[in-house]
Amino acid sequence: MPAVHLDKNNFERLVIDEKRTAIIDFWAPRCAPCRMLGPVVEAVAEEVPEGVLVGKVDADQEPELSIRYNVMAIPTLIAFRDGQEVRRTVGLTSKEEILGLLD
Repeated sequence: MPAVHLDKNNFERLVIDEKRTAIIDFWAPRCAPCRMLGPVVEAVAEEVPEGVLVGKVDADQEPELSIRYNVMAIPTLIAFRDGQEVRRTVGLTSKEEILGLLD
């Protein structure tokens, strides 16, 4: 399944309230490393087990979410489990490292 585009209207419901495992990519179209990471995130979305959400938050369009999760640089990927942040990585990263966020 492709990565889900998240915003302030659906983030809480899809990531926090459902207490699912999720990897969320905070990115922006103006960010070259983010654009390079985009296809990797989409590949991860196709490989994760059923029930794991892979989402993308446009940090420029959703500054409230960026502030809430203390995103200081993009791209930032945050892994959630049971509605809580468990890990994060900042900057370009490999598909293997992103999948490793689920461990």
